[in-house]
Amino acid sequence: MGAILSEVGQAYENNFSDNSELVVELDVDNIKPNPYQPRKHFSDESVSELSQSILEHGLLQPVLVYEDENNDYVLIAGERRLRATKLAGIKTIKAIIVEINLNKLREIALIENIQREDLNIIDLANSYKELINDYQITHEELAKRIKKSRAQITNTLRILNLSAQTQEMLIDEKISQGHAKILVALEPKEQKIVLDSIVGQKLSVRDTEFLVRKLKDENQSKGKSSINLNKNKSSKLASDSEIETLIKLFKNYFISASIKNNQLVLNLSNKSKINEIVNKLS
Repeated sequence: MGAILSEVGQAYENNFSDNSELVVELDVDNIKPNPYQPRKHFSDESVSELSQSILEHGLLQPVLVYEDENNDYVLIAGERRLRATKLAGIKTIKAIIVEINLNKLREIALIENIQREDLNIIDLANSYKELINDYQITHEELAKRIKKSRAQITNTLRILNLSAQTQEMLIDEKISQGHAKILVALEPKEQKIVLDSIVGQKLSVRDTEFLVRKLKDENQSKGKSSINLNKNKSSKLASDSEIETLIKLFKNYFISASIKNNQLVLNLSNKSKINEIVNKLS
């Protein structure tokens, strides 16, 4: 990933050096979109604002493209700039044509996107997820490589646990990231109840926290009532054979698992396993 970052960075550095011959004008209609673009949502308002800026000040940063086997230009980075240029009615755009290893194209698109401050949090979370899966690395390793905190990586990835409806509301900015962080701890049915209240009553993040606490207290009260109703019934305890089966299942995942002094002791092979368990428990 360091090599990928340096390739993108070097291309931009070349543009701002004396090598002005690297920058060319291309017809906007002759540039194909990046087939590996991880960014799924582009704000119409944001593209419109950038379009006005380009009309007033020109395009300050060229887009990056490469030439494919059919001699067509394919976008590597700068789709929002390309969209805004088209919206402005401008027929050509400044571009830097780079030679690139096509196997890295998807990774470059991911890296280029996660460096942007205006990236939608859902697209950002999906980009993190793809990098972790592609490189088989932990949250902590990804954090070091892209200069973010591990907590930021983990908290962003948790957003993907939201229901599809909640994610759409977040993308459309009908709820804030503050609301989303509270909702992510709820089951889908509870999410919908709280989500409807946030939108319908225009609840602030603080109001939402109060509502969720109230909801959890009500659920706990229901749980206690259920326990009281069944307190005279004998509870079924796991047999020794069932416990032994459970231990064998754990051993398939952990280095070792055992029962000591009524405690389940699990030994994990590395930190990534710990992260997996923490994420599943979350």
